[in-house]
Amino acid sequence: MDRICVVGASLAGLRATEALRASGYRGHLTLVGAEPHLPYDRPPLSKELLAGKWEQDRTVLRQAPYDELDLELRLGTPATALDVEGRAVELADGVRLAFDGMVIATGATPRVLPELVGVDGVFTLRTLDDCLALRVRLDADARVVVIGAGFIGAEVAATCRTRGLSVTVLEALPQPMVRGLGPRIGSRLAQLHRDEGVDLRLGVTFERVEGDGRVESVHLADGEVIDADVVLVAIGVVPETRWLEGSALALADGVVCDETLQAAPGIVAAGDLCRWPNVQFDGEVMRLEHWTNAAEQGVYAAHRLLAHAAGETVEPFAPVPFVWSDQYDVKIQCAGRFGPEDDLEIVHGELSDRQFVALFGRNDRLVGALAFSRPRQLMRYRRMVGERASFADALAHAAG
Repeated sequence: MDRICVVGASLAGLRATEALRASGYRGHLTLVGAEPHLPYDRPPLSKELLAGKWEQDRTVLRQAPYDELDLELRLGTPATALDVEGRAVELADGVRLAFDGMVIATGATPRVLPELVGVDGVFTLRTLDDCLALRVRLDADARVVVIGAGFIGAEVAATCRTRGLSVTVLEALPQPMVRGLGPRIGSRLAQLHRDEGVDLRLGVTFERVEGDGRVESVHLADGEVIDADVVLVAIGVVPETRWLEGSALALADGVVCDETLQAAPGIVAAGDLCRWPNVQFDGEVMRLEHWTNAAEQGVYAAHRLLAHAAGETVEPFAPVPFVWSDQYDVKIQCAGRFGPEDDLEIVHGELSDRQFVALFGRNDRLVGALAFSRPRQLMRYRRMVGERASFADALAHAAG
């Protein structure tokens, strides 16, 4: 394999390039990124950087010189098309890059409310530039309305409250993250934010914003009006696969891959757009938007690509998913794959506490754990999920 192209210059793409060089690959290596910035860490965008505790230089993902990777860096130039048969990727500046192997890692893009696109004072949060522009508005003692109570919306709400700002969160569902975590955990998350002074409105429908040249108020379907200077739309993301349409790759809520992340011979995917069957969970098809997954998939994808070139086989990519969120003084961590239909038991602490552990079981298997500020115990249960421990054994372990 003489030429490898990594498309996507964020966490998954960077880890892939580093793993390729660390594994001894000495061919031509190109890293393509849509943004003009060198790869940076996204979690601080909703927390430390947005809060003004960090500056931009602290978000860089790689401290060592990029010269050590011997990369052709093409930043600020998004990919626009992929020719699978011709083994080439086309960029927005008209350049056509030939490759023998490719890692697709273009991540995801925030969902938008079309009627709010371009409205002054309305933001989404995905990029460094998004964060810095939003921070400028927050510095003016803005009244903030967040549409959506997922992890990003909740983290931004928490950051704004710690800055002393007025924050209203609008969520159409009856509890935050109820579809993923169920009503009991969702209710606890709601109480956490209300305890910190967030005006959390559940089961409400956004209708429109109004203002003279910029946002001044948010109107709900029930006629209520909320004063606002800033509106953050945080209603999830969609995989960034538009440039792959017509490429002959299978696209369905992401890039469809096999259990080894291969999308086509010599082409692998990693990060938020990768959709693959996880044999750890009986082949359940997953697409994860987590930092840990992006980092692990980037490394694995690089090894998978080199193994393909050498004619070697590899074990399936089969992690126990792990995600965390820092909100106020609480570190929320989730491990495994669980949902509202699974059995739920609080095994350490109480649900009303700011420190507790919940376990999730399905068909007498431990499938997941969630913790508020109990990281050591959470990681122990993550290992048990990977060992396919029974739910009964997990509960007995907790009781012992």
